[in-house]
Amino acid sequence: MQLMKKVFILLPLIFMVFSCDEKSKVAKAVEEIPLEIQVERFDKLFFETPPAKLGELKVKYPYFFPGNDDGVWIEKMQHPQWRELYQEVQKTFPDFEKETTQLEDLFKHVKYYYPKTPTPKVVTLISEMDYSNKVIYADSLLLVSLELYLGKDHRFYQFPEYLKQNFTKSQLLPDVATAVAEEKVKAPENNSLMALMVYFGKELYLKSLFLPDASEADLIGFTPEQIAWCKENEGYIWRYFVEGELLYDTDPKLANRFINPAPFSKFYLEIDNESPGRIGQWIGWQIVKSYMDNHSKTPLSQLLEMNSKTLFEASRYKPKKD
Repeated sequence: MQLMKKVFILLPLIFMVFSCDEKSKVAKAVEEIPLEIQVERFDKLFFETPPAKLGELKVKYPYFFPGNDDGVWIEKMQHPQWRELYQEVQKTFPDFEKETTQLEDLFKHVKYYYPKTPTPKVVTLISEMDYSNKVIYADSLLLVSLELYLGKDHRFYQFPEYLKQNFTKSQLLPDVATAVAEEKVKAPENNSLMALMVYFGKELYLKSLFLPDASEADLIGFTPEQIAWCKENEGYIWRYFVEGELLYDTDPKLANRFINPAPFSKFYLEIDNESPGRIGQWIGWQIVKSYMDNHSKTPLSQLLEMNSKTLFEASRYKPKKD
């Protein structure tokens, strides 16, 4: 009996040592990948180019200048509010050296898992504060709208709090990782809550591989307090989904209640205002992590292709009872 106790104590330790060893092997392999990110500060070029030389800028960056009305662009170059926004961006990003190093590390991890992925050219810009397109990734080109990373309390932001909380420099890398992961994860096979949860769970799991040092909060865009709330209420949330027979329900309203960006998730209970939006994404992440804890040898490509029902049933996901 005493021997069995010792075995049960040693097994988790052995697993931890093995896991750490695997991580160190990955870290070493990633470090050796040759990669250099080219960054072009279009935000600076645009606002520091004299209007008389606008034509030269249009030749170099034709995709930023739809239409032929130069007057629109000249007005933007000279408009006081746009120039004030430009100055604020320069205060936050006087140079891009730290971010360039971080992006190189991110894409080394991407290359480790996807060797054929081209290294994109990074172009920074100041756009129209379109928070749904903070980062645009198109294979060999990565566009980053710097005006959306000035800090959640910046006076220029007239947005709801749940959106502003991610308008920080710490979200730039996770946003890039999201844009890359979206290209790698197979679309959900249907619109059931389970399929959507697992889809975003796979995306978040992939982001955690691309950014192994990022916090759980930064990866999903929650505050540390919201992560703590999720963990404290995980069992209750899961029971709500199961008892309400929501897991395989395809009601389109479920996405807005539990998956899509929102100030809070909609259980239609008193806890709603305490909950973060997108709680279904976080639950899906726990399901995928549970699957990989139990099937650690599963190739990444197989995991990302796996049907949500198959993955869930094999995950043995069972949150602690509250």
